[in-house]
Order: sequence, then structure tokens, then C-alpha cells
Amino acid sequence: MKIKEEPKYYNYLKENSFWIKNFNRNQNLYKEYVNFLKNKYRLRVTDKLSDAVDSIDLVTNVLNTLK
Repeated sequence: MKIKEEPKYYNYLKENSFWIKNFNRNQNLYKEYVNFLKNKYRLRVTDKLSDAVDSIDLVTNVLNTLK
């Protein structure tokens, strides 16, 4: 199964077993599960870009205060 290949997905599934019940009822919920976890763990591309911009702003502010 695809979930075991991704450690974060598998660990979350072990901690929140209600998703197992949902998968047993409807196996097509995998995309919904992946999207939910991407939002929860901030794994979307937009989240990564936002984090990078925040890091750049932090470095810029630190450098400006050192001047």
C-alpha cells in the first residue's frame, strides 16, 4: 500500500486509527487523506515557498540590525 512508503502518512494513520475505518469503507479516500496530511504538516508547495520567504525575511532583518 502507498501509505507505508511514506513514513509521516503511516505514523499519522497509526495515531489516528479512525482513518483506517474510513479506508475500509471507501478506498478512494486516499487522495483526501493525502491532502489532509499535506495541509496538517505543511507539505504543499505554497507552504514551502511561504516558509522560504519567511526565512529570507528573518535573515534580512537580522543583517539589518547588525549594520
